Amino acid sequence: MSSFALKVTRFAFAVPGWLFPDTAAKLAFRLFCLTPSRRPRGGKALAMENEGRERLAATQKIPLTLGKSTVMAYRFNGDGKPGRPRYLVVHGWGSNAAYIAALPAGLAENGAEVVVLDFPGHGLSSGRSLNMRQAVEAIVAAEKRFGHFDAAVGHSFGGASMMLAAGGVMKDVAMISPSKLVVIGAPSHIHWLFDDFSRMVGLPPRVKAQLIRRAENVAGASLDDFDTVASAARLGTPLLVVHAEEDKEVAADHARRFEGLATARLEWANGLGHRRIVSDRGVIETIAAFLTGDGRPLRETWSNRGAIRPQPFKN
Repeated sequence: MSSFALKVTRFAFAVPGWLFPDTAAKLAFRLFCLTPSRRPRGGKALAMENEGRERLAATQKIPLTLGKSTVMAYRFNGDGKPGRPRYLVVHGWGSNAAYIAALPAGLAENGAEVVVLDFPGHGLSSGRSLNMRQAVEAIVAAEKRFGHFDAAVGHSFGGASMMLAAGGVMKDVAMISPSKLVVIGAPSHIHWLFDDFSRMVGLPPRVKAQLIRRAENVAGASLDDFDTVASAARLGTPLLVVHAEEDKEVAADHARRFEGLATARLEWANGLGHRRIVSDRGVIETIAAFLTGDGRPLRETWSNRGAIRPQPFKN
């Protein structure tokens, strides 16, 4: 949001927010869920997305119906060959399947069937908005269409959504049950999102409180339920957490919350930030090793990356 647009937005919420908090909260929720422009920002992002489109050209493109919306799915190695493991990969907020295509393409190199989604309001899917419930519903719809996923991998917002889908957090929404889970640069709770958004647009306290209630009503769950560490502890599913300590979009403390969880392995991918981490070859090889369970210590995949400081597996 430009500085001018931000000033206008703050002004729009200032007085009406105090006089008409319910109306202001309704408008704030719409703004909160509004997805960014689908145009890549800058030459590097454009080049990465174009490269990703080339990778996706080898996939089957399968639209999924989600209410009145269409969610685009892309499937690598979808020939139905028996014995293939099946993985799901989901992207973050403002991203798309093309931007993270190096990840599913890399996982497919070992013969796995890999499905990657464009969330609603992103990529080739319909709509201009997205909330956590819609993301979880899209993930559940993918499992309903393609069958059980042996593993699910999510970056950023997608990682949180995937964990909540596995945790069965959303009221009246089915859950997925992968055998392994991977989150990359993902938030482990979402209170901070509402704090940052409310501060950015200048929401009065009453409006912020009603915004949160509206979000909870849509989700059918409280913000406290959106705790992916609690979901992971409850599930007991092997989990790989990959994060960069210098991540400026999702603080490293979100990953540190998993320390001490017996089923979680925390790997630091320092130097890769929030976005490059998802397409880094070392990260992809680390994830592949975790998913295949071939016995290799994960730290071997980082042998040529001195900046990485893997955390030991917690027992």
